[in-house]
Amino acid sequence: MAIAPVAVIAGLLAGLLQAWRTALQQRLRAELTVSGAGLVRYAYGAPVALVLASSYLGWHGEHWPAFNLPFLGFAAAGGLAQILGTNALIAAFGHRGFVAGTAFSKTEALQAALFSFVILGERLALLVWLGILAGLAGVVVLAIGGTGKGLRELRAQLAERGATLGLIAGAFFAITGVLVKLATEQLLTNDFFAAGLVTLVAVLILQALMHGLWVLWREPATLRAVVRTWRSSSQVGILAAMGSACWFTGFAVAPVAFVRLVGQVEVLFTLGFSRWFLAEPVHRHEVAGLLLVVLGVALALAGAF
Repeated sequence: MAIAPVAVIAGLLAGLLQAWRTALQQRLRAELTVSGAGLVRYAYGAPVALVLASSYLGWHGEHWPAFNLPFLGFAAAGGLAQILGTNALIAAFGHRGFVAGTAFSKTEALQAALFSFVILGERLALLVWLGILAGLAGVVVLAIGGTGKGLRELRAQLAERGATLGLIAGAFFAITGVLVKLATEQLLTNDFFAAGLVTLVAVLILQALMHGLWVLWREPATLRAVVRTWRSSSQVGILAAMGSACWFTGFAVAPVAFVRLVGQVEVLFTLGFSRWFLAEPVHRHEVAGLLLVVLGVALALAGAF
């Protein structure tokens, strides 16, 4: 399996930007509901994505690719899946903390491999599969480490609400990648940067409309709070747009599971943000789990090149 270097760079940058954005979202939880903290990434991210796409297309003298119904359908479905995944992840933080919540969501690499194989027919090299398993082992260490429990208690750990929410978030993020890739394939362009950025614009606008209408209906006070917190919320939107631009570009040019696996370096940045930005304690078992995730990424890179 030969992977374009741009997919590796996109995955690494996406991991950094996503960890940074999620840390800011966690801080916003003091001022916004779960739904509100999720909405800011779309509402404030859509204008940023529009500027990025317009600038890129204008610089290269390209026109906007024509949208068709299959493209809009896949973009809307992918956007909805990401909304549900984001809300599940933010809710998980309240039960298991920032690091643990993110860790359970990182099962998305394995889930993405399964979804993309069944739906897209994507196949991965043996080393990449070993990398996925190493990353999954890291998640297990993060889940049960420091509790004095063994593998037999893992089922009880997985039954906890925070773990369940994290796993659900991972599933939604995995299917998001598959749907976004299907959307980019509907655009009549051979430029994967253009395909990724244009898809990002469509997805974020649709997300802002879907989630915004929901919040307007169920939590009108939250909508006002999203506007009131524009200084911090706009930072989340900027990071979300830039991170998603990296994800979508990676999906356009490489297998979804590979990009997701490389993006697992996010947990390293998560550890740093958790310790120094959110002032959450970091334990030895968390370091061990994160090192296993790093090993998984290294194996994936070895398998790709």
